[in-house]
Amino acid sequence: MASTERSTSCARAPKSPRLPIGVATTWSVPGVCIVVLHRGASRIVTRSTSMPARMPNAVPRVTFRSIPRIATLLLATALAVGCVPTPTRSTAPTDTTNAATRDAMLQASQLAIAASTQTGTQRHDTDAQIDRLLAQLDDATLQREAARLAADDPLYGYAGRALLRRGLPLPHAFARGWNFDNRPPAERDGYRPPVKLAVLLPLSGSLSVAARPVRDGFLAGYYGETRRRPEVRFYDTAGSAAGAMSAYDRATADGNDFVVGPLGRDEVSALFGRAELGVPMLALNRGTQSTPKGQSSFSLSPEDEGLAAADYLLHRNARNVLVIAAGDDTQRRAVASFRERLAARGGSVVAVADDDATDFAPVVAGKQIDAVFIATKGNVARAIVPRLQAAGIGDKPRAATSQILSGTGKAEDDRVLDGIAFPSESWVTRSVRGLGTAEATGARLPSAKGPAGRLFAFGFDAWLLTAYLDSLGRDAGAAVEGATGVLHLDGFGNVQRTPAWSTFANGDPAPLADAAR
Repeated sequence: MASTERSTSCARAPKSPRLPIGVATTWSVPGVCIVVLHRGASRIVTRSTSMPARMPNAVPRVTFRSIPRIATLLLATALAVGCVPTPTRSTAPTDTTNAATRDAMLQASQLAIAASTQTGTQRHDTDAQIDRLLAQLDDATLQREAARLAADDPLYGYAGRALLRRGLPLPHAFARGWNFDNRPPAERDGYRPPVKLAVLLPLSGSLSVAARPVRDGFLAGYYGETRRRPEVRFYDTAGSAAGAMSAYDRATADGNDFVVGPLGRDEVSALFGRAELGVPMLALNRGTQSTPKGQSSFSLSPEDEGLAAADYLLHRNARNVLVIAAGDDTQRRAVASFRERLAARGGSVVAVADDDATDFAPVVAGKQIDAVFIATKGNVARAIVPRLQAAGIGDKPRAATSQILSGTGKAEDDRVLDGIAFPSESWVTRSVRGLGTAEATGARLPSAKGPAGRLFAFGFDAWLLTAYLDSLGRDAGAAVEGATGVLHLDGFGNVQRTPAWSTFANGDPAPLADAAR
């Protein structure tokens, strides 16, 4: 164990702070700045999806031996003449499956087959159509239809994802397309890290500022684990697509059996666009195309926050939502995913208002407004709240993206934001095993403080996913309690995050205790 730590933490540093774009350069961080963290193992949580084989209070199975002789004869006679159907189990559609359900499943199945060969905008549009079709099914029907699909059916990934979004269990695990047989057997809690691990990060270039807290969070998780750990090498991508591809090739040539990263969206897209990736990877962003089969991705993207906000409001029976947003790319992406998720679950965005609108009354006139989604920074949101009150909708549930924290920090100014819910990292509200709380960790490591703390938590969870990915893929109900939230995998290799929720109370961010999701 000690030798592993030494080889990882004491690798030679780059000779020059300026690294040529496209050249993969190994890098490592001294372990001394990480070793002060609490040690401990992570915890994996499994939601049971079926009844145990033996339960003390379960109703016993009735057999003919437990029926009086005369009843047995009567039942046998009834079976002989066809009065009582012989119990069977069939996967074919039953009479209870109505025509609308059959049509929806048929259309969705055909679209799923088509989607498997599509990319880019075409794939995105097809995915949205499938989600809308599955949204027509109630929970019981969706569960029944999903159970009829094989794990490798193109539609099962979509049906399973719809179940997870509704907080429902999967009938069986997804087909993953990856093989970790070269790894030692898993621990009882599912811990099964790689043998040799490459981490691809932009340690130089414009993205290096974001990469540093991600790197430190990853190493915090690594050094916080006391069990077997992989040999780790860092490769610099220099923040470019060419650099990412060069780093990946170098990592593969060096014999690594798993890759974490890269971090930039263009970097991820470049690798996902390759015809073949010989070593499996956990990308730290979404690409412009779907995650290839056998690969996985994890992101704190604005799209994911839009999805989380929609789920939060839908869980509170808010179907008709007013959206207030700024015009930058991050906020547009959050709003687009929010709108899609809301529509897929039977809700709608009834109006979209610019964040600089001085009067919201004309926007909401004659419309039913159940809630408000705010995709702006905090300093802008402070001006929006009085306008909502003037328009008569100040008492409606309000959700925002985490960007609302930007431009805040003075309680006397931020009291106007009291009651607005926004997604936050779990470690802000509770201690995470192997890491501690955000406050305690930030006191020891500068890269875990302030806005960088979110990226630090993201890096910590990247380590957890590396160690538990095999278990998450095999167990239909598995999830990992991470620093950014509860993590599980959908049917397409994308890590889905259920965040913690916070609100403003007397102008300060505070955990939202009653936020179920």
